[in-house]
Amino acid sequence: MPLIIVIVLLTVLKYFEVGPLADISWWWIVGLIAVAFIWFEFIERMLGLDKRKAHEQLEKARKERIKKTFK
Repeated sequence: MPLIIVIVLLTVLKYFEVGPLADISWWWIVGLIAVAFIWFEFIERMLGLDKRKAHEQLEKARKERIKKTFK
């Protein structure tokens, strides 16, 4: 998520030509977008991070149901 925020921030600053970011190439931003795409589509799946997040949400819901049932 921080990578997406950095990409959006850099894009806005480059578009409005703010400070030293006015001189950087658009290819740097396109490169960061490519890195983010590769991360979220391939590396995150290979490391199992997408499944871990889903499992944590299911576990939290299960604990809430148990707590609600035994109150």
